[in-house]
Amino acid sequence: MKLKGVSLPSELPIVQAPMAGGPSTPALTAAVSDAGGYGFVAAGYLSAEGLREAIATTRTLTGAPFGVNLFVPSTSGDPAQVAEYAELLKPEAERLGVALGDARWEDDAYDAKLGVVESTHVHLVSFTFGCPASEIVERLHRADIQVAVTVTTVLEAELAADAATDLLIVQGTEAGGHQGSFTDLSGNYRPLLTLLEEIRETTEVPMIGTGGVMTGRDAAAVLGAGAVAVQLGTALLCTPEAGTSALYREALLSGRYPDTILTRAYSGRFARGLANRFALEHDGQAPQAYPEVHHLTRPLRAAATKAGDASVPNFWAGTGWPQVTADPAATIVRRIAAKAR
Repeated sequence: MKLKGVSLPSELPIVQAPMAGGPSTPALTAAVSDAGGYGFVAAGYLSAEGLREAIATTRTLTGAPFGVNLFVPSTSGDPAQVAEYAELLKPEAERLGVALGDARWEDDAYDAKLGVVESTHVHLVSFTFGCPASEIVERLHRADIQVAVTVTTVLEAELAADAATDLLIVQGTEAGGHQGSFTDLSGNYRPLLTLLEEIRETTEVPMIGTGGVMTGRDAAAVLGAGAVAVQLGTALLCTPEAGTSALYREALLSGRYPDTILTRAYSGRFARGLANRFALEHDGQAPQAYPEVHHLTRPLRAAATKAGDASVPNFWAGTGWPQVTADPAATIVRRIAAKAR
């Protein structure tokens, strides 16, 4: 697809969301790409060398161009508030027989990963949790790499446009996982279709819409609201190619938890997932402190997953999760694309 001077080299207007922390795999990226969509490698939580290996592995599986998603470093949180939250979580740690994690701030090897994407000449780099400095955008452009920024408000879209980004990943509140917001962290996010219409009135930067897209009808509505493509996340979680854990898959496919919740309980940033016990009990307690809270709760989530305790882990999922299937990624991509127009 040729988008006002921007090249998205895919036959279909379907983009695979980068789902860091396990679900995204080289196999998933390749499957979506080979089905005619556009794939992403999720760099979040990987080391710089791990990212380099993921890019190399993906290239052994598909000859199609793909993108890489990076986390823009967040502002550190209040240590006192993080310590207070840690006290509240001690009973969970004792029950699971693990120590809480080191609630440290770090930048997810941001500079090193920029160097990796530049040296490996990936097609597109998308950013979430912030807008890269214009100097970084210029640097990537000089390397013939296109740039996308995840936005959740009109202001964020305007800031990304001012930085000369090529694409906007417009994320509605329906989306599973972390909200990519960086100017408004209040949790008062906008529905996708409304947000697309608002942003379309303020900028001509091409938009990819994401949030709650599970069917061809959903995709058609997003494209009709001005997006040039839709991004799928939750719809791909239970595919054979995804790295989603068995416990996570079971929670989705069984319908064990009937609702989703937007909460900071797991990471210190608002993220949407299934409303299990931990999410409900600790909603509203966690401070705005990412990645400190993410590191604090990580041992709890890992231990619970190992023990088969579905009441604790984060099961990120968008509002359309009841329609998730275990079909292959190619089947899902083609099914949604076939009814999207």
